[in-house]
Amino acid sequence: MAAYLQWRRFVFFDKELVKEPLGNDGAAPTAAPASGPAVSKFLCLPPGITVCDSGRGSLVFGDMEGQIWFLPRSLQLTGFQAYKLRVTHLYQLKQHNILASVGEDEEGINPLVCSQVKIWNLEKRDGGNPLCTRIFPAIPGTEPTVVSCLTVHENLNFMAIGFTDGSVTLNKGDITRDRHSKTQILHKGNYPVTGLAFRQAGKTTHLFVVTTENVQSYIVSGKDYPRVELDTHGCGLRCSALSDPSQDLQFIVAGDECVYLYQPDERGPCFAFEGHKLIAHWFRGYLVIVSRDRKVSPKSEFTSRDSQSSDKQILNIYDLCNKFIAYSAVFEDVVDVLAEWGSLYVLTRDGRVHALQEKDTQTKLEMLFKKNLFEMAINLAKSQHLDSDGLAQIFMQYGDHLYSKGNHDGAVQQYIRTIGKLEPSYVIRKFLDAQRIHNLTAYLQTLHRQSLANADHTTLLLNCYTKLKDSSKLEEFIKTKSESEVHFDVETAIKVLRQAGYYSHALYLAENHAHHEWYLKIQLEDIKNYQEALRYIGKLPFEQAESNMKRYGKILMHHIPEQTTQLLKGLCTDYRPSLEGRGDRETLGCRANSEEFIPIFANNPRELKAFLEHMSEVQPDSPQGIYDTLLELRLQNWAHEKDPQVKEKLHAEAISLLKSGRFCDVFDKALVLCQMHDFQDGVLYLYEQGKLFQQIMHYHVQHEQYRQVVAVCERHGEQEPCLWEQALSYFARKEEDCKEYVAAVLKHIENKNLMPPLLVVQTLAHNSTATLSVIRDYLVQKLQKQSQQIAQDELRVRRYREETTRIRQEIQELKASPKIFQKTKCSICNSALELPSVHFLCGHSFHQHCFESYSESDADCPTCLPENRKVMDMIRAQEQKRDLHDQFQHQLKCSSDSFSVIADYFGRGVFNKLTLLTDPPAARLTASLEAGLQRDLLMHSRRGT
Repeated sequence: MAAYLQWRRFVFFDKELVKEPLGNDGAAPTAAPASGPAVSKFLCLPPGITVCDSGRGSLVFGDMEGQIWFLPRSLQLTGFQAYKLRVTHLYQLKQHNILASVGEDEEGINPLVCSQVKIWNLEKRDGGNPLCTRIFPAIPGTEPTVVSCLTVHENLNFMAIGFTDGSVTLNKGDITRDRHSKTQILHKGNYPVTGLAFRQAGKTTHLFVVTTENVQSYIVSGKDYPRVELDTHGCGLRCSALSDPSQDLQFIVAGDECVYLYQPDERGPCFAFEGHKLIAHWFRGYLVIVSRDRKVSPKSEFTSRDSQSSDKQILNIYDLCNKFIAYSAVFEDVVDVLAEWGSLYVLTRDGRVHALQEKDTQTKLEMLFKKNLFEMAINLAKSQHLDSDGLAQIFMQYGDHLYSKGNHDGAVQQYIRTIGKLEPSYVIRKFLDAQRIHNLTAYLQTLHRQSLANADHTTLLLNCYTKLKDSSKLEEFIKTKSESEVHFDVETAIKVLRQAGYYSHALYLAENHAHHEWYLKIQLEDIKNYQEALRYIGKLPFEQAESNMKRYGKILMHHIPEQTTQLLKGLCTDYRPSLEGRGDRETLGCRANSEEFIPIFANNPRELKAFLEHMSEVQPDSPQGIYDTLLELRLQNWAHEKDPQVKEKLHAEAISLLKSGRFCDVFDKALVLCQMHDFQDGVLYLYEQGKLFQQIMHYHVQHEQYRQVVAVCERHGEQEPCLWEQALSYFARKEEDCKEYVAAVLKHIENKNLMPPLLVVQTLAHNSTATLSVIRDYLVQKLQKQSQQIAQDELRVRRYREETTRIRQEIQELKASPKIFQKTKCSICNSALELPSVHFLCGHSFHQHCFESYSESDADCPTCLPENRKVMDMIRAQEQKRDLHDQFQHQLKCSSDSFSVIADYFGRGVFNKLTLLTDPPAARLTASLEAGLQRDLLMHSRRGT
């Protein structure tokens, strides 16, 4: 039970008297203060008002004359005659334009006849008045009684009527039509019914029934109408109401001692509002009670209204949620309290209408702020559904108030409620004092929990923890279970913890949130734990392990070279994280580019050699840089080694590496390395591999290695014949006795016919020690061969001339002398020749039918055609090859007998064009005639008959 005496009182409503309308322009109702001008300017209702209600934009009144009046917002009062005598009850539906009324149409003692219920459709008209859709007797049965209260369900399917004899009737069905409605007695009792109300919860409909002595509820949406008795306390007429959803649609019963709230199945809270209750009403979350102090029994309500004295009546408006009185005022003879157009209207017996207009939320809050009632302001704002920005403003003002009073703990709690709306710097500046660091820590913790902190806030919070030396709070803050629970910038936290010396906490964050770079920085730069850093890299996924080894490999190599080299070997061959499950399947079997890690070994040649040799053995397709570096390293070791045995071993390793075939594409680089380290065997090997025979010759010449000079010529002279010429020239310039080597060179030159004899003599003339005896045998043999060649050439020339003379004579005979054909047999079938026959100048004869069967052309002899065709093809080939100068130059260069090549091309007529350009026209004509004769001779066949 809540004692209202402890509730504060406020003036959250403005009281005004409603004025009469100024015209018929439909203006909104106006009001003037009670202390205004003459009373005649205020709205005055008709006399004899007996009952009131409101809804659908109008105030509805019934009077003693049987009229129903409507007061719309324009305050143009209208009415119609609803009953002949009086109106006793009205109920205006809120969702439909339907009005239910109870009144009397006939004078009489028997209320069974005179009391009627009428249902009015206010949207339809009948002769200017609202259409009455249904009329039926209010009192069922034969026992006389009086209607005490009336209620209608908003779905128009239920209507309940209460009577003074304690009975309640229920009209079920469409209340606007007789044929679809059924009336039955729902409740019988011994006490007058003072209040009824329908409550809809889902598909279930409850009916609350209150009498002067008890409260009960019925389920009217089902069968049998089960009843639940809720209480043994009742109330007077008009002292019950149904709350809105803010109070869970509870049924309110205002007794003289307390106000009770009921659910359909149980009694709820009660409030000790003393005083004799006259009217109870619910308005927008407020409970409106009209009461007087003089105690009167509720039963007197049914005796005589006129006997009531005109005592002062008190109207209180209670806010049940926030526990305060929103308004309290004294009125004289209140008839009823109505709610419409967002305001309360109080009707008094003198016909006046008082408007109670609720102040706006901001005004009410300002009133509470002036009294420093911030908690009440917060509750009020929440009940008024103020937005989050407005609530945050209240929390801020409340916090400022507490801060000014020195209540820093309370202030920070209010500031915490502004997070997300108020700029955090506003709060942080207030608590930067060292004595208030606990409050600042609480605020920053909440800021992080709501994921609204930035890097600066994280830095500040961690500094607070470190200043307080609160390791437990620090660990609780950073050791979250999952990524979704992290409410701070991890990198910022790591920086602050590292700076403050909390290395273990910083390492925990870095490891759990995969900030590998920070973890390694702390291990290597702060803790100097190189082993742990290397172990951590070894369990990272491939990409992270590779990048971190490139970044920190030199430091690790300097302090723990063997372990670092081992990790690099694995990283560059077949990397797998050291902890199972840490890397995914895609990273398994990956390998890094080993060439990129060579700079790490800058000051560790021993480990570098081990790494390079491992890579060359395990991974033959390693990058070229691996083999280049390995070659350079082996050459350096060979050049600086003093021990002959070790030097020989290093020499063999270097040669073996050169012969591995890995330097074909980087021949120049390997050659430069060998030359830099004066590795002669490697240089000569590379010369030979690169077919640089001239350089090999030059090397032996520089070192005056005569035997090697000859050996080079013998080995590579076939590929490069000029080596013999260079060897002969070299020996010719030497003053020493080189007869043995000169003889060997001359023998080869003679066999391959590499130099003309004259050039050989001129070359050896430079040597003062060389005598004629050195080349005597060479010259004798050369002259003998040339003599034999001359004799052969003269014999061939003589034979060609004789053949040419014979051919010319034959051609002349064909031109000047007749040809006698004496053939007696066909050259094809070898049968006796018969006419008609075909004869050719070549001497062949054919039967005409044999010739036509076997000949390919009418002008060619079938027997001579194959040979003639070969000759013609040769002539065409010679003509096509006349311009093949590149081929001529190549053959001339490669042939051992240059003169024969030139003679061959002369024979083909390659040089004819050059001679024809310079010859006179007569010479050209003669040449063309000779060419024609040659063709005729080669073809020497014409058709004859």
